[in-house]
Amino acid sequence: MNELAQALNNAIKEDNEYVYDMLSQLGKELFYPKGILSQSAEAGKKAHRFNATIGIATENNQPMHFKHIQDMFGDKVAPKDLFPYAAPQGKEDLRSAWKKKILADNPSLNEEVMGTPIVTNALTHGLSIAADLFVDEGTPVIVPDKYWGNYNITFKVRRGGTMNTFPLFNDAEGFNVAGLKEAIQAQKEAGKVVVLLNFPNNPTGYTPLESEAQEIAAVLKEAAEDGLNIITLIDDAYFGLFYEDSMKESIFSLLADAHPRILAVKVDGATKENYVWGFRVGFITYASKSAAILNALEQKTKGIIRGTISSGSHPSQTIILQSLLSNDFQSEKQQKFELMKSRADKTKEVLAKEDYKKYWTYYPFNSGYFMCLKLHNIDAEELRVHLLDKYGVGTISINSTDLRIAFSCVEESDIEELFDLIAKGAADLQ
Repeated sequence: MNELAQALNNAIKEDNEYVYDMLSQLGKELFYPKGILSQSAEAGKKAHRFNATIGIATENNQPMHFKHIQDMFGDKVAPKDLFPYAAPQGKEDLRSAWKKKILADNPSLNEEVMGTPIVTNALTHGLSIAADLFVDEGTPVIVPDKYWGNYNITFKVRRGGTMNTFPLFNDAEGFNVAGLKEAIQAQKEAGKVVVLLNFPNNPTGYTPLESEAQEIAAVLKEAAEDGLNIITLIDDAYFGLFYEDSMKESIFSLLADAHPRILAVKVDGATKENYVWGFRVGFITYASKSAAILNALEQKTKGIIRGTISSGSHPSQTIILQSLLSNDFQSEKQQKFELMKSRADKTKEVLAKEDYKKYWTYYPFNSGYFMCLKLHNIDAEELRVHLLDKYGVGTISINSTDLRIAFSCVEESDIEELFDLIAKGAADLQ
């Protein structure tokens, strides 16, 4: 094993051996090399005469570039913030700005146990980094039965983890805390588990109540006290889109300093929160009391990034940073929130139609982009195809009974027509 990896592992062990035990074999072997990038960073600070280190071209004391590309940005973005490589961990100003945003959005979060967010190539990349760091062949990954299908590729196919599900909802149509507890207890002999929490949930659009969040945290702490190491991976892709009486902070706030055997990892991003899907800017943030552990996890994360994508898009990071610092950011974000909430409210209003009850019920939703229908005696895939072919309506079949509807991309004035057409399609097949 590389001596740099050994040094990082030793630093983790010294402060919390449980976190070391959570690492996958790959995670233990990862490090950030003292190579071209570290030497270039050093030269950037000290090479006041000539800097002949990193592999870019310069002209007139700035990055060489095509004028027609720079003209697209005008004088709003300098060439130095567009054309050179960004650091593997991302622009430092952006990292700081996103950390400030997380703390503002989660006032109960203790800044002292939170690392600085590391920039990822959006959410999936952040999840993939966590999988590389913590999942080995056979590592149990616990998720509710309603989960984003891409988790299978990220954790099961790529890393060999085992997907262990529990029903998302209980009989009272709330978060199934008892089911989560049972799923965790079933894996107590494994030594470690990954618990993947995604709120607002994709595909159902459900976020737990504050009381349910407290119960989730209590279940995880109880399992930790019983000797289980728990990597709590928090997928906050749709964070902030809370329309009703749900918790309004990330559950990361409750878990960041919950127990030495619980490592909270937050994956989030501008992607869906700030409606910049194609910019591919996300973040991964670790929680620990130990500065040494936070540093070691950051170095290992930088090693993954360096060995895969090298670094994220510099123009995207620059634009997101300027957006976060803009005087218009908060007002425009609130405007879009109100628009999304109005669509969710309209969806619930329309779903109250008595005529629909013969075709479906729907799962609770109070947040996010989506909601899910639970169909009666109709195959969801058959209905999906029929709606496309006969009515030109696109939906997503999750399994044989569940049909996901993204109200996020339907104008409020069209929502009633959308569900009327779905009902027509269901009537055709029933």
